Amino acid sequence: MIDEVKRVAAFCAGGSGGEHGGNPAGVWTGAVLPAEADMQRVAAAIGYSETVFAAPDGEGAAAGWRVRYFSPESEVPFCGHATIALGAVLALEHGPGTFALRTNHASVSVESKVESGAIAASLVSPPASGTPAPRAIVDEALALFGYTDADLDERIAPALANGGAGHLILALKTRAALAAMRYDLAAGRALMRREGWATIALVHAETPRRFHARNPFASGGVYEDPATGAAAAALAAYLRDSGWPEPAIDIVQGEDMGVPCRLHAQALPGRGSAVRVSGRARLIGEGA
Repeated sequence: MIDEVKRVAAFCAGGSGGEHGGNPAGVWTGAVLPAEADMQRVAAAIGYSETVFAAPDGEGAAAGWRVRYFSPESEVPFCGHATIALGAVLALEHGPGTFALRTNHASVSVESKVESGAIAASLVSPPASGTPAPRAIVDEALALFGYTDADLDERIAPALANGGAGHLILALKTRAALAAMRYDLAAGRALMRREGWATIALVHAETPRRFHARNPFASGGVYEDPATGAAAAALAAYLRDSGWPEPAIDIVQGEDMGVPCRLHAQALPGRGSAVRVSGRARLIGEGA
């Protein structure tokens, strides 16, 4: 099975030198989903923050795909960068188009096409929303990273948000504070698993449209995820629902890891509605 997994970098940064960076994901496709234990074993062996498994969801051209997502340590309900990676693989195997996906908890879709020799993909998330986070939870998260209230951006209150998976969002006042992010992995894992968060999304608003982000993913056994589409959907939905002036945002992520990533998130109209998250993808070599 491991030899059947394709490796794809999602949310790549572009430029005159071509596609680079991007968050790597494993992508397995087959006629029937493997046993859960086998999927978990393969995800651990691949070692990426996420590996997605997909099989036809019924018969016929319009059947769609049944998908499940696994980190090295656990299954997660939804993963944006792995969905973008899956869209790239499906486009290569079946041609460009829009593919319906059924997760454990929701119906989503991914659209993929080739643009200037690169694969461009966009997903439509499950319904997404956010609410202000309780004070006690905020205090615990700030202590985890060594931040204080003085580090927070008063324009964006700390929030619990969901774009297919749960996230705590902490908006920081300065880019320097974001760059200084440090935490204990075991303590972060305990907090995130207790609260049911996929990641903690640390963000900085350079402008109302341009954000920088870092996503500790201790719940999945990963210190930091270079690009997190589900968290981007959660952030964009929370900003929309709280009256942020820009309905669409660009997110720069992975730079502090040396893995540049770019995401675009467009919150669809209506409180609690889905978010369209877009980016570019590229195939990467085995072992990359």
